[in-house]
Amino acid sequence: MLDVVYPGWPAPPRVRALMTTRHGGVSTGPYAGLNLGAHVGDAAAAVLENRRRLAAASGATPVWLEQVHGTAVVDLAPAETYPPADAATSRHAGLACTIMTADCLPVLLCDRAGTVVAAAHAGWRGLCAGVLENTVAAMGVAPAQVLAWLGAAIGPQAFEVGSEVRDAFVACDPAAAQAFCRASSDEKWIADIYRLARLRLARSGVLSVFGGGACTVNEPGRFYSYRRDGTTGRMAAMVWLAAGDA
Repeated sequence: MLDVVYPGWPAPPRVRALMTTRHGGVSTGPYAGLNLGAHVGDAAAAVLENRRRLAAASGATPVWLEQVHGTAVVDLAPAETYPPADAATSRHAGLACTIMTADCLPVLLCDRAGTVVAAAHAGWRGLCAGVLENTVAAMGVAPAQVLAWLGAAIGPQAFEVGSEVRDAFVACDPAAAQAFCRASSDEKWIADIYRLARLRLARSGVLSVFGGGACTVNEPGRFYSYRRDGTTGRMAAMVWLAAGDA
């Protein structure tokens, strides 16, 4: 059985969402469990089976993007192929916006009316460059009507970065300085990617933000973490619209 995290957010009934953990799949070795990444060195047959299990358990069709730590957003449609992108929107029932991560922040979004959903891959590069702003804009609804959920990512005690990362965020928004504190080394900083995402969402007009309490690095029994393990699997966060009004 798949072990998944369900968002604690007041989404309308038609909106369905989840984030996988590393439990419930057939991968072995450093990928042990439900690895959904086809690009990390795992056996292709195992990844296909894991993806099949996720589709069967969710009842949705995950759309797997080629993620490149950028800011491009694609609008999902049946039987389409897509260029590399780090975010997606969907207005089609059962077609799930799906983001893979193993420390980067997955952000799921929907509107209060349940007409559109979206998902964004918010690693620090994409987050700094505006992937969340682009995703909110691509949803085509008033930002005040958008709900966001922050999935499991590297936590604020574990995300050590160089000064260039802090400088890049502060150059875009001086308020971002509040999301960094000094590390033990004077040349390093500890970044709170959850706070950075909340600041960016607020700047976009999205104030109803939920989640943001997990740490992939510090929970090895449940989450994959690239920073912790190097060779590892990938989890998926996905959001979709159910058929009809239910």
